[in-house]
Amino acid sequence: MATFKTTFLFYYSILLLSSIFSTQTTSSPDHQPLKTYIIQLHPQAMSLSPSLFKSKLHFHLSFLQKIINDPPSSRLLYSYRSAMDGFAAQLSDSELHSMQKLHHVIAIRPDRVHKLHTTYSYKFLGLSPTIKTGAWVKSGFGRGSIIGVLDTGVWPESPSFNDQGMPPVPTKWRGLCQPGDSFNTSNCNKKLIGARFFSKGHRVASVTPTENEVSEYLSARDSHGHGTHTASTAAGSAVPMASVLGNGAGEARGMAPGSHIAIYKVCWFSGCYSSDILAAMDEAIRDGVDILSLSLGGFPIPLYDDSIAIGSFRAMEHKISVICAAGNNGPIANSVANVAPWVATVGASTLDRRFPAVVRMGDGRFLYGESMYPGNLHPGSEKVLEVVYLNGGDRGSNYCFKDSLPRDKVAGKMVVCDRGVNGRAEKGQVVKESGGAAMILANTEINMEEDSIDAHVLPATLIGFTESVHLKNYINSTKRPTARIIFGGTEIGKTRAPSVAQFSSRGPSFMDPVIPKPDIIAPGVNILAAWPQNLGPSGLPEDSRRVNFTVMSGTSMSCPHVGGLAALIRAAHPKWSPAAIKSALMTTADTTDHYGKPIMDGNKPAGILAMGSGHVNPERAIQPGLIYDISPNDYIVHLCGIGYTKSQIFTITHRNVSCHDMMKKNRGFSLNYPSISVVFGSGMNSKMIKRRVTNVGDPNSVYTIKVVPPEGVKVRVRPRRLTFSRLNQSLSYRVWLILRKSSGSKRGKFGQGQLTWMNLKDDKIKIRSPILVTRSSNKNKNHM
Repeated sequence: MATFKTTFLFYYSILLLSSIFSTQTTSSPDHQPLKTYIIQLHPQAMSLSPSLFKSKLHFHLSFLQKIINDPPSSRLLYSYRSAMDGFAAQLSDSELHSMQKLHHVIAIRPDRVHKLHTTYSYKFLGLSPTIKTGAWVKSGFGRGSIIGVLDTGVWPESPSFNDQGMPPVPTKWRGLCQPGDSFNTSNCNKKLIGARFFSKGHRVASVTPTENEVSEYLSARDSHGHGTHTASTAAGSAVPMASVLGNGAGEARGMAPGSHIAIYKVCWFSGCYSSDILAAMDEAIRDGVDILSLSLGGFPIPLYDDSIAIGSFRAMEHKISVICAAGNNGPIANSVANVAPWVATVGASTLDRRFPAVVRMGDGRFLYGESMYPGNLHPGSEKVLEVVYLNGGDRGSNYCFKDSLPRDKVAGKMVVCDRGVNGRAEKGQVVKESGGAAMILANTEINMEEDSIDAHVLPATLIGFTESVHLKNYINSTKRPTARIIFGGTEIGKTRAPSVAQFSSRGPSFMDPVIPKPDIIAPGVNILAAWPQNLGPSGLPEDSRRVNFTVMSGTSMSCPHVGGLAALIRAAHPKWSPAAIKSALMTTADTTDHYGKPIMDGNKPAGILAMGSGHVNPERAIQPGLIYDISPNDYIVHLCGIGYTKSQIFTITHRNVSCHDMMKKNRGFSLNYPSISVVFGSGMNSKMIKRRVTNVGDPNSVYTIKVVPPEGVKVRVRPRRLTFSRLNQSLSYRVWLILRKSSGSKRGKFGQGQLTWMNLKDDKIKIRSPILVTRSSNKNKNHM
C-alpha cells in the first residue's frame, strides 16, 4: 500500500500542477493574475433567504459582489444548479482567500484540464437485426432512449446522423439545438435532437492554438473528429458501404441505432475543462437524457475533488446512467480513472478484424504489421526501398519529430520511426515532408505488440516490439538494408479476440480499493466510425483526403460502445435504475474469447484489474435473469465505510450525514456491487460480505451457486440455492472468505476467483461476479 500511496501522491501532484499552469493569466484591477475556480455551495443556502434573490444566478452573483470590485457578471463563467449547487468564476489569490471565508461555501476547486482518452464491432458483439429474441429487436434498437455525448461536438451532415426511420423526439426532451458558428437549429433532427457547446472555461485559459491546429468552430460543430466518432459509435444510423479508403468495408451502425443523440461540446484544442464539463452535465440533467457518455478523463483523483464524480452522482440520482472511459495510461497499475462506484468505468479490448501490411525485408524474412493505408489499391506503394533508421544525435530523429529528418538522408527511402511522444500519423507527415517515400512505425517496449493503426498520408505500417527488434538488428547488420510493404486489405476472424488493449488503464484504484475498476471492457482498438468532412482520415491539417469514416483507438472508443448498450437495456427496461443497468452489463460479461479460451492481457490471461467483470455481451445483458441494485443512500454508507469524512461526503453527495450513525444502523454493510472485492489487512484471516439479487427474469426461478475460489482462499456461500416465486422479488445471500493457513501466499498479492448463480431451467442464464482478494500488510478496515 505504501507504493500505491507514493504513486498516487506523484500523480496527484502532477495533476495539481497541471491545474495551476492551465488556468488563464489575465489580471484583476490590483494586477493579481486571475484563475478559474469552481465554487461549491451548500444546497440549502438559497432557501434560507429566498426573497432576496430572483434566481440561483442572482444568488451566485451575490457571492462575487461581496469580494470583487469588478461587475460580478464579468467574472462569472457558469451558474450550476443540477449537477452541483455553485458556480465557476475567475478569482485572484486574495479574492480566493476571501471567498473561502464566506458562509455557505463548502468547497473550492481549481479548474482542471481533462484529456480525450463502426462497420464491424456490432457484429463482433453478436448484435443482429434478424434475431427476433436478440438485444436489438427486444429493445426496439434503443427506441426512445436519449444518449448525451460530452466530447468535441458533432459533424451533423454525416450520414450516421440521418434520421430516416427514426421515431419522433421523446416528449420528455427539454433540450435545444444551440446556434453558433456554422451550426443552426436546422442541423438537428429526430436522430440528433440536441446540441450545445460550453467554451467559457476553455476561453479564459488564454491558450492560443498553434499554426498546425485545425480551426475551431465556436459552436457544437466538431473540428477534431473525436466527438463525431464517439457519437456515431453509440447510436449512429445504418450506413451501407461504409469504409476508410476501401478498407473495413461494410454497413456501419451504432450500438443503439434507434436511440436519439444529444451533443454537449466541452472539448477544444487545449483539452476539456472541468468547469465546462460540469456545466454540460448541469444542462444534460435538466434536458432529460437517459445516458451520459464521457470519453474523457485524466489521472485518478479523490472523488471529493472530481467534478465528474460529483456531477455524475447528481445524474445517477436523476436515474441517468453515466458511462466513462477508464483512461489510456495502461498497462501501468493504479492508472484507472473515473472510478466512482456509481459510474460504469470502461476499459478497451480488441476485435478480430485486422488490416495486414507485412514488411518483407531484403533478407527474405517477413515482419507482421498493420495499416489502414490503401496500399493494396495502389500497386506503386509496395516497391522495394532502402530502409533508414536515424537514432543518433539529439534531434529526436528516431521519433521523427518535425524538422528532425535531413532530406539528404531520407529522400526516396523507407524511414523507421519509433512510436511515442508525437502522434503516429504525424510521424508519417514528417517523413513525407522530408522527402521520404514510406514509413515503418516501430513499437517500443512499452507498447509491446499493441496495434493501433492509422490511415497514413504515405505508404506505412505499424509493427510490434518483437518485430521492431528484428528489423533494427537487420538494419545494423546490413550495409544497404531494403524492404517492401505488402498491403493485405481487411481480414476478419483469423485472430483471437477479444483481448485487453495494452493502453487500457488498470486498477486497483487509490480512491476506492474495495471496488475493482475498470468495471468492464468493450471494443476500443481500430474502431471504424463517422468522421467530419473538414478533416482527412489521419486527422492531420495537412491531409487533403476526405472521407465519411475513419478508425480510432482508445478507451474513448470503448466508452460509447457501452453507452449505446446501456441505451438498449434502458429501452427494454425503462424502470431500471443505473445500478441495475450496470449490473446487467457486468454479470453477463464474457471471460473467454471467441475461441473459448481465456481473454488475454499481453502474454497472460487477463485479470480483474485489467478487464473488470469481462467483455460486454449485449445478447445476454438484455435479459440477465438477476440484477444487483443499489440506491443512492447505499453509496453514502459505502463512502462512510471506506473512511470518507462527513465534509467530503457532503461535497460529493450534498447529503449531510453522520457516518457514526449510518454505520451503526448498517452493521456489516456491504455495497451491493456486482463484483466482489475484499482487502485483508494485517492480522485478518476472514471476512463476511452480503449481497442481494432481484429477479428480473421468469417469476418462478431457481438458482444454484457455483464458486471458483481465489488461490489460498476458502469461499463459503449461504444459502446455496435461491428460489424466486415472483418478478422483482429480492433475496439475499452471504459470502464468507477465509484465508487458508497453508496457502503460502505472499502479503500484498492479488487472488482472483468467481461466484456464479446458475439458472436451473435455462443454462444460458448465468449471473457471474468476479472475486478479488488483496492481502495487505497494512492494518485497515477496508470492506465492501
